Amino acid sequence: MSAVFADVDTGIDDAIALIYLLASGADLIGVASTGGNLAVDQVCANNLDLLQLCGATHVPVSRGADQPLAGPGPRRGNFHGRSGLGYAELPASDRTLTAHDAATAWVRAAHRYPGELIGVATGPLTNLALALRVEPALPQLLHRLVIMGGMYGDGTNTDREAEWNVKVDPEATAEVLAAWAGQRRQPVVCGLDLTRTVAMTPDLLARLSGPNPVSRFIQDAMRFYFEVHRDRGLGYLAHLHDPLAAAVALDPQLVVTRAANVTVDLADDRGITTAAWESKSPNAHIGIRVDTASFMDRLITRIAAFAESAG
Repeated sequence: MSAVFADVDTGIDDAIALIYLLASGADLIGVASTGGNLAVDQVCANNLDLLQLCGATHVPVSRGADQPLAGPGPRRGNFHGRSGLGYAELPASDRTLTAHDAATAWVRAAHRYPGELIGVATGPLTNLALALRVEPALPQLLHRLVIMGGMYGDGTNTDREAEWNVKVDPEATAEVLAAWAGQRRQPVVCGLDLTRTVAMTPDLLARLSGPNPVSRFIQDAMRFYFEVHRDRGLGYLAHLHDPLAAAVALDPQLVVTRAANVTVDLADDRGITTAAWESKSPNAHIGIRVDTASFMDRLITRIAAFAESAG
């Protein structure tokens, strides 16, 4: 069983990512909450409530940063709904957060499982950057780090945009990538070029229907996500950005990666990521292709079985 520490800004797709980790039998040893899709206090509540729904009240949740390293970030949109979970509503948990912050949680988890811990970050990297300031040895302590963030292209296209997680805190992303430069293992990075190739559809979602609370939660959350994608001209579907990163954290063989040196624009085009593919000093392994069929089959099969057992 893999020891996993998740840093999330929950968020509909973050929620599905957490469910996937639990459904896959991962030993989820902690969850860090980061302000990104939502303010950090709402993220904390979502994490506590979701873990309670999933019968995982043993998993500690830590409050992290609400503001990026350089101060207030971009204005939040309504991509995930008022509470961040679409149309889904969860019973409020009576659990409390850890007494320590999310950066401390990162460091403690890495020292508890040296050389074994898998970290997966699906929100802005503020907490991880703060953790690195406390413990610069994190790149050596972690077994694997998977990041959902950025957009990289193939070296020829010019259609670029700042992906949300990086746009919220580009300084944090730059600090994290700099810390892993020259290390024996670099982070696996799932950017929008990759995550937009996997999507939930109504037909696939129908396989997750069932008379249990987890299935109902997923149905209500995804229905909102479908509508948001439709209203943005993307079709009646939902890209599974964060669940893909969670799946790669457990099974890196799902994606083909390419080493690159990633830089982050901290000036006029804040948050734009650029990959130097032929660099002799890579700081990341960027996912360039995914086995979509295998990923979607695992996601549906595992979550369906988990929802039934948890219900």
